[in-house]
Amino acid sequence: MPLPPASFGYHGVMAPSTTSPTGRQIAVIGGGISGLAAAQRARELDPGATVTLWEAGHRLGGVLKTEIDDDWLLEQSADNFITDPPAAVELCRRIGFESELLPTDDRHRTAYVVARGKLQKLPDGFTLLTAARLRPIVASPILSWPGKLRLFAEALLPARRDDADESFASFGRRRLGREAFERLAQPLVSGIYTADPNKLSMRAALPRFVDMERRHGSLYRGIRAGKKQSGKDHHHSGARYSLFVAPRRGMQSLVEALAASLPQQSIHLAQRVERLERLPTGRWRLAISGGEPQEADAVIVACASRHAASLLAPLDADLAAELAAIEYAGCVIAQIGYRREQIAHPLDAFGFVVPEIERRPILSCSFTSVKFPHRAPAGHVLLRAFLGGACQPHLHELDDDAIRQLALRELAELLGARGEPALFRLVRWRQAMPQYHVGHAERVDRIFARARRLPGLALCGNAYRGVGVPACIESGQAAAAVVIGCDTPENAARI
Repeated sequence: MPLPPASFGYHGVMAPSTTSPTGRQIAVIGGGISGLAAAQRARELDPGATVTLWEAGHRLGGVLKTEIDDDWLLEQSADNFITDPPAAVELCRRIGFESELLPTDDRHRTAYVVARGKLQKLPDGFTLLTAARLRPIVASPILSWPGKLRLFAEALLPARRDDADESFASFGRRRLGREAFERLAQPLVSGIYTADPNKLSMRAALPRFVDMERRHGSLYRGIRAGKKQSGKDHHHSGARYSLFVAPRRGMQSLVEALAASLPQQSIHLAQRVERLERLPTGRWRLAISGGEPQEADAVIVACASRHAASLLAPLDADLAAELAAIEYAGCVIAQIGYRREQIAHPLDAFGFVVPEIERRPILSCSFTSVKFPHRAPAGHVLLRAFLGGACQPHLHELDDDAIRQLALRELAELLGARGEPALFRLVRWRQAMPQYHVGHAERVDRIFARARRLPGLALCGNAYRGVGVPACIESGQAAAAVVIGCDTPENAARI
């Protein structure tokens, strides 16, 4: 069952405002993490403002949802977030939620990758697109010797200097070589974005690696320079697991803490905004399904870009067309619980990823109860297998029994899982993950440039400049700063 709001006693710690109370009215459309962050930040920046949040569904949080079934803690989408960039952690601190955050278990901060049908540990120090240490690459059976030598040659390759956007596949093959890209980089990144690597934009999704190549001439030199500057060695592999945290009682508890920081009367559930109208006075009118029209001085649109497009089409057809052009992909998550003795594998990592060239239906699997405590009953383990994504959309159309058979077969072959699981749940997300295709960053620049022509309007969400929880929070906070008028869209997130 969902976590009860009454079980959390967070009432919010409001940051001091640098603006004077204005009495302005601000409407937020969408009650996901971006909309909640926008509403909370608007009240911080202007305590005199009346902020109302309109959510079409019957619950807050968007894709963030936690269920507790006996001693199983089941996340239906993201189960953690990264602390760098710090927007999410800083927000937790401001609303009195920081003490609820748990770090990952330091003993198992690595991951496996499927290589020729078997699980192999990722080489120590390999992170997404960079190899900070060469010796583990030499010892790893994942790459052939020609593949290893080509990867080592990355430090000697000339850097690309033009500004044209490039796909992840093009960038990865160019810098790392085909084999290292296909067997190491592609599965790690696709495990985050569930995207087609031939379409995924480097500039939009992985800009730090583009910058690394331009500033240092190669990724290897860039990662070594970063190590020298920070004074930290890179002994963990996979994603930056040491930077991840999770709420003790699940991601929904963060949603509830955010909601509790807002006045109860400001949140309106099951009330869809069907139309936006700009009044001659400069104010906004919101047509609400089954309710009276509402007016506001400013509007923050925090829903999916396709819904934002339908709201804004009467106001700016070109803006709506750009919003509607952002594609989305889906994903199926199988949550599977076993008794520990049913799994032959040691589970001494946070999970595994699967290269596309392995031709398997599974994208990745997270060892949820290894990463964080209290996710499974004593003597049990909780796994989350991800299927589908942009490259295998046909899997979304399979019925529940077919997906169950696929998932259990994959875990039997790769982890040695035996017998019937103690728990099996499926979560289907259709059109939930925005796809940052090549040219996405330029499209977003055009979207925000056109949105600035409509005073009192701001956009936020995962469709624009980041899909993770911290990026969504930054987006919401930036939108709040824009409509209040205390910063520009480019700098608002740094307030």
